[in-house]
Amino acid sequence: MGRFIECCCTSVDEVLEAIAGGASRIELCERLEVGGVTPSVELIEKVMSVSTLPVNVLVRPRGGDFFFNEEERLQMIEDINLCKNLGVNGVVIGALDGDGNIDVDLMQSLMLEAKPLSVTFHRAFDCCADPYRSIEDVIALGCDRLLTSGLAASAYEGRELISELVDMAGDRIIIMPGAGVRPSNIAALSQRTRALEYHGSAHSEHGITDRKVVSQLVDDSLQLL
Repeated sequence: MGRFIECCCTSVDEVLEAIAGGASRIELCERLEVGGVTPSVELIEKVMSVSTLPVNVLVRPRGGDFFFNEEERLQMIEDINLCKNLGVNGVVIGALDGDGNIDVDLMQSLMLEAKPLSVTFHRAFDCCADPYRSIEDVIALGCDRLLTSGLAASAYEGRELISELVDMAGDRIIIMPGAGVRPSNIAALSQRTRALEYHGSAHSEHGITDRKVVSQLVDDSLQLL
């Protein structure tokens, strides 16, 4: 069996490429140039009509930091409810307070709204002040997985911390490395972290998700480079 790859996609065409390449799940968003924001209703509907894979939708009202005002908080709750009504598999959420800690109060509200969907805490974690405290907060909230680069620019650079987080998490939460996960480094990343799921956009040289790159990420026979 190949690796479990969640493929980050921003269009129907990319979703179809991810499926053809053997991805296990889709994370749907828009505007990757700002780190991703909530996709439009129209895009979610189109993807749900063609995807044979589970679809998790990013719920993030804007780029920038992860400290949200009241209007943005209400927008996130509204978007989660919309995702539930559209039948998605899960939502990808995250929030910090002004001190760089997990915003537990807001997250509890979002988690309550999200039930019974699968919940991933996104890379807001990589901006936290204390990853060891923050992972315990994320686990206590009841999130199903944590997407992280190990507080580094890429998951490969953050592999040592990711390995620590995998050990700390045990079977309490899935630690999913993401950011800069490529065919050239995923085997070494997998060997060091022992993570069970990986997240990547699987872009070709043209800057879009490509089935061949997805297939290479999935392929467990890749040699260490």
